[in-house]
Amino acid sequence: MKAVVLAAGYATRLYPLTRDRPKALLPVGGKPMLEHLLERLDEVPGLDEIHVVTNSKFAAAFTEWAVAYGAGAVRILDDGTSDEETKLGAIGDLSLTIRTAEIDDDLLVLAGDNLFSESLEPFVEFGRAKGAPALGVYDVGDLEAIRRYNAIELDDDDRVTFFEEKPERPTSTLTGIALYFYPRSALGLIGEYLAEGNNPDQPGRLVEWLYPRTSVYAWRVPGRWYDVGSKETLAEADRAFAPRG
Repeated sequence: MKAVVLAAGYATRLYPLTRDRPKALLPVGGKPMLEHLLERLDEVPGLDEIHVVTNSKFAAAFTEWAVAYGAGAVRILDDGTSDEETKLGAIGDLSLTIRTAEIDDDLLVLAGDNLFSESLEPFVEFGRAKGAPALGVYDVGDLEAIRRYNAIELDDDDRVTFFEEKPERPTSTLTGIALYFYPRSALGLIGEYLAEGNNPDQPGRLVEWLYPRTSVYAWRVPGRWYDVGSKETLAEADRAFAPRG
C-alpha cells in the first residue's frame, strides 16, 4: 500500500506565515504539522511508501525537511508549478503522483493540512473490507459550515447516495473530508475523470463524479479532525497537539 499527501497549495489565507514556508511544515504542538500526519501513517500496516506532492516554490523546503527528519519511506515530488495560476489542482497532483511513481497498489490519500486525534488504521481496514473507494466523513455540527465543504448522504450500508461540493442548501451536518482510500482496481478512474475535462482541484469533486459510477463508502472519523485553513484553526491545532505535562 502507498500513500499520497497533497501539499502543493500556496495557503494564501495564512500569509505572511506561508509566504516563504509551506503550510504543512508550519509548527503545530512544537513540530511541523506534517510530522503529526506521518505518525498516523506509521500506524497503518502494510504502508511502505509515502509520496508528498508539492510545488516548485516549496519543493526545496520539503526536501530539506525530509533529510533532517530522516523519513526514509517519504518521497518528495515537485509538480513543476510555481503559482496559483499554473497549479495542477489536488486531483491533478494525485494523478501526476500515480503516474510518476508508477503506483499500482491500494492508495491512501490525505491532505497535508488535515490532522487527526485518532488512528487511521481502522479507516484503511474499512476500505480494504469494502474493496471499493472510501472517504472519511465528519460531523461538523453546523449547517453553515457545510457550505464551505460538501454535503453528503449515506444509505444503511454507509454507501454514498448523494454528494455535492459547496452546497447552497445543505440538510445535514455530515461532510466528506480529504481522507480517501482507493483500491488498486479504482486507480484508473482518476485518470478517466481528468480525461473528461473535469475540475482538477478540490478532491471531493472526484467523489462527486465517482459515486454514481461505482460504490463509494464513508467512514466516520472518530475523535477530533482539524482542517488547518486559517490562523484560528492553526492556533486550535497547536493547542490540541501541544505536549502534555
